[in-house]
Amino acid sequence: MRRRLRYGMVGGGEGAFIGAVHRHAMALDHRYTLSAGALSSTPEKAVRSAEALGLLSDRSYGTWEQMLEGELKRPEGERIDLVVIVTPNHVHFPVAKAFAEAGIHVVSDKPLVHTAAQAAELERIVQERGIVFGVTYNYTGYPLVKEMRRLVQDGRIGVVRKVVVGYHQGWLAEKLEDTGAKQAEWRTDPERSGVAGAMGDIGSHAENLVATVTGLELEAVCADLTTFVPGRRLDDDGNLLLRFRGGAKGVMIASQVEIGHENDLVLQVYGETGSLRWHQENPNELWHAPLDEPVRLLRRGNAYLCPEAAACTRIPSGHPEGYLEAFANVYGEIAAAIGRHAEGGDPSGDYPGVAEGARGVRFIETAVVSAASAEKWTPFPSTP
Repeated sequence: MRRRLRYGMVGGGEGAFIGAVHRHAMALDHRYTLSAGALSSTPEKAVRSAEALGLLSDRSYGTWEQMLEGELKRPEGERIDLVVIVTPNHVHFPVAKAFAEAGIHVVSDKPLVHTAAQAAELERIVQERGIVFGVTYNYTGYPLVKEMRRLVQDGRIGVVRKVVVGYHQGWLAEKLEDTGAKQAEWRTDPERSGVAGAMGDIGSHAENLVATVTGLELEAVCADLTTFVPGRRLDDDGNLLLRFRGGAKGVMIASQVEIGHENDLVLQVYGETGSLRWHQENPNELWHAPLDEPVRLLRRGNAYLCPEAAACTRIPSGHPEGYLEAFANVYGEIAAAIGRHAEGGDPSGDYPGVAEGARGVRFIETAVVSAASAEKWTPFPSTP
């Protein structure tokens, strides 16, 4: 589009973490302008947050319902183009549903919603309304994740046999939710987080990364979910075995009690003729081990990378790019999709959408069911 997209944000105000990350990422490529906000469920915080971010008083709303009503009253050329939802999980569904039904594009943080039924309803609305709907699985925006995907697609490691993905954190090794730590409070509260803790918060990222890179479709899950911290109401550690259609197997760890780990996400893909390894904390390097050949180190920003990886690179090789840039790449694809939509074109693109978000919700539910089942191996529903 020839102009910046106007967005309204729900959540992400004073004291929040992820809202600022979204705003920084959206500002990176000058494609978006924050035009409206219902930035907190606490009115005083909402007002202070809006003032701090320079929002006009008539675009600072006390609730998301007021924002939707107020924006729809504006002329079409002045209202927001999209809403960005950066609240705890329990708020995602009602906000996304209302704005999507109103024909306003939506970007939601993950996991998408609480239940597969809610996810299916959003899929239906998005299809009926024809809007753009993004889900911020931001790790898919890394250039070398796109390179990894291309190597798999091009058969550079042969048919995939096994996938090992681990998302290791240690920040919830103690009961931080009892200390007033906001991020810990809602993530460990079933009413706000949903049916899973670590498996929903970071296991959903791991599932999406595997699916994005390999294209494999889950067939069944065998999950062991544990709550190690006494008194905690949701899992803080998960260990899964995965079966994929076609015969590939997988291992997944999603833990928030592994002391010494910060945001340690690692994906390893093993095929018949080679393997790939990528580490999120060192995202500018990708290791490729061809069968009976020397191991190759691929680096971001070099001319030998695929076009998709090159398109997501802003600066020359040797200058590190990271988390915010990957986030911005997802938002760049969404902006391009909204532009195509405005011109009557196909809004699909290289970004996680409502279908990927819905699959993630089904994955979380399947893991929880498996962990509680005596049978353990639980079929994965490809559709609701």
